[in-house]
Amino acid sequence: MSSTIAGLRKTIDSAQDLHAVVRTMKALAASSIIEYEQSVHALDDYYRTVQLGLGVCIRNGGDAVLPLKHHQGVAAVVVFGSDQGLVGRFNDAVAHQAISSFGNSPHTRFWAVGERASEPLKDAGLTVDRLFGVPVSVSAIGLLVTEILGHYEAAFSRGEINQLHVAYNKAGSGVAFAPLAEKVLPLDENWRKTVSACPWPSGTLPEEIGTGPATLSAFVREFLFVSLFRACAASLASENASRLAAMQRADKNIDSLLGELTSQFHRMRQDGIDEELFDVVAGYEALNEG
Repeated sequence: MSSTIAGLRKTIDSAQDLHAVVRTMKALAASSIIEYEQSVHALDDYYRTVQLGLGVCIRNGGDAVLPLKHHQGVAAVVVFGSDQGLVGRFNDAVAHQAISSFGNSPHTRFWAVGERASEPLKDAGLTVDRLFGVPVSVSAIGLLVTEILGHYEAAFSRGEINQLHVAYNKAGSGVAFAPLAEKVLPLDENWRKTVSACPWPSGTLPEEIGTGPATLSAFVREFLFVSLFRACAASLASENASRLAAMQRADKNIDSLLGELTSQFHRMRQDGIDEELFDVVAGYEALNEG
């Protein structure tokens, strides 16, 4: 009996240690969500500013020199996932979105951000041409985006790729995340019409600084950068939201398990005490009868 109680006590101690780890991960995920969501909201405002600048350039005739207008060709699809687990169906969902949106074309190349994002792509029989590490902070996102754009520009200059798409999870209402697929390039006619239709927010007419093509090129580069940055930040926010939800479920399950184990421990200890008392009473009665 004592060995059984000791084993149960060890199990309870292990469960309590795991409980502490889960609660720490919950706190880290919750704080990370706030950081990445703030970044996404800030980027929304900046993205709008870049769109306004592009609209001015296009309305002034700059669209004649817009690059990357190809409608056909090889596309690179950047799939934003995670390097770490404990995120539920986070990686499976974004991979499925990428496959359903872009996987039917034999001219599609998949670039995965996160080791775990590449696994469902490979399981579907697709080749992951490039694998990038997941940023661990907002400040590291810019380095990743610069690296992705560097690979894209090099492939474009060699004539290997002329389209760029992204697939990522975004925090949704009522759920931890919702997978999305978006086109970043080419900058086609529909894109130009949408951007050029953006109304200027004030009564003061804007002016371009410098030459039109140079200004437009600078805005296009910034548009590409912020598009990828925003997708990555949204993915990281939803990843941590998914992890927080998983840790909340684990926290609840461990609480329930600890309750059951503690009750079992008390019952076994009480049974042991009762058994020892019965032995003492029986011994006492045997002595009196003797």
